[in-house]
Amino acid sequence: MLQTIGQRAKQAEPILRTLYTMEKNRALHQVAEDLLKKQDEILAANEVDVKAGKEAGLSEGLLDRLVLTPERIGDMSEGLRQLADLDDPIGEITAMKERPNGLLIGQKRVPLGVVGIIYEARPNVTADAFGLCFKTGNAVILKGGSYAIHSNRAIVSCIRGSLAKCQITEDAIQFIDDTSREVTTEFMKMDRYVDVLIPRGGAGLIQSVVKNSTIPVIETGTGNCHIYVDESADLEMAAAIVMNAKTQRVGVCNACESLLVHERSKNDLLPVLADLLKEKHVKIHGDERVMELIPWAVAATEEDWGKEYLDYEISIKVVDSLDEAIEHINRYNTKHSESIITNRYDHAQRFLNEIDAAAVYVNASTRFTDGYEFGYGAEIGISTQKLHVRGPMGLLALTTSKYIIYGNGQIRP
Repeated sequence: MLQTIGQRAKQAEPILRTLYTMEKNRALHQVAEDLLKKQDEILAANEVDVKAGKEAGLSEGLLDRLVLTPERIGDMSEGLRQLADLDDPIGEITAMKERPNGLLIGQKRVPLGVVGIIYEARPNVTADAFGLCFKTGNAVILKGGSYAIHSNRAIVSCIRGSLAKCQITEDAIQFIDDTSREVTTEFMKMDRYVDVLIPRGGAGLIQSVVKNSTIPVIETGTGNCHIYVDESADLEMAAAIVMNAKTQRVGVCNACESLLVHERSKNDLLPVLADLLKEKHVKIHGDERVMELIPWAVAATEEDWGKEYLDYEISIKVVDSLDEAIEHINRYNTKHSESIITNRYDHAQRFLNEIDAAAVYVNASTRFTDGYEFGYGAEIGISTQKLHVRGPMGLLALTTSKYIIYGNGQIRP
């Protein structure tokens, strides 16, 4: 089965590579339209997955990732329309220079080829991944998780039908229907057919792919994201940002999982913030100084400082300086998204310069680390590595380049 899928992807690749931008945009608009037309079918399939997820005891955060609503399908559709409106990077010529021997040497942006994506219970990834790969001329092979199997099938079926309407090969997107670990492991070894593999999910999935894949991997990261409230912070703003980053959606990788508060801000901020978090049923894991101010907090362990909860939980620590905050964050973070709340320009600049992460914020919620919010229309994931791309992965992240050289008879002496 997998070999056939790989062969079909390889056969589709040269077709997709040479599609005109107009053809790609027309197909993206068709998929966006058909997702809305087939909304009822997709939601019915999603209900089956959500019911099974509840019976399996999935956490609220994971269930939130799994659930589709008319609004979320609308967002998927709008994301594809935005992709259609973005400039097509494929074919862009950059840095053309003439050498002393008369050779013209430049670079041309081209697709990666065949992109494989392994992801867990997030059916919106199915549409986003297709759109980004298709716009950049890549074939995509999707391997979703068992909890979203019915939702993913319905979305892939819709997309393939839209491509057929546009007379474009349906093998631009393929879906591995078998959710077993054995098939997942076999997929990781398909370097004969797949040019790059992108995992999206929890730490276990990502590390398994990184360790076992023979295909080059772009590592999308788990998000142990921090907010540091400085001694000069506007505490009303700080409370609003923390609540948004922690509770707006708990099951996403850019949610705040750990809060650091300066010693001079703790007495005014923590009691107020604790009441707000309690209203949302957020469990607090705190150090000794936090527990003095929040009696119902539980003692934080070493594990808590580095944990991505993906649930209504947060770790809170009081620090004595910006230096301590930076050291703590760089020690425990997953290099995803970090934020400082401060009114001091020098502290903001130090935080921006010294924090090692894909996205670093001043006076804003970490929840903005998102392809849609960054103007990419959608994202393939948030890369926390430093090669070949970092941060929200939009269209450019799914391209590479090749050198093109024009001559008029030159030979090397």
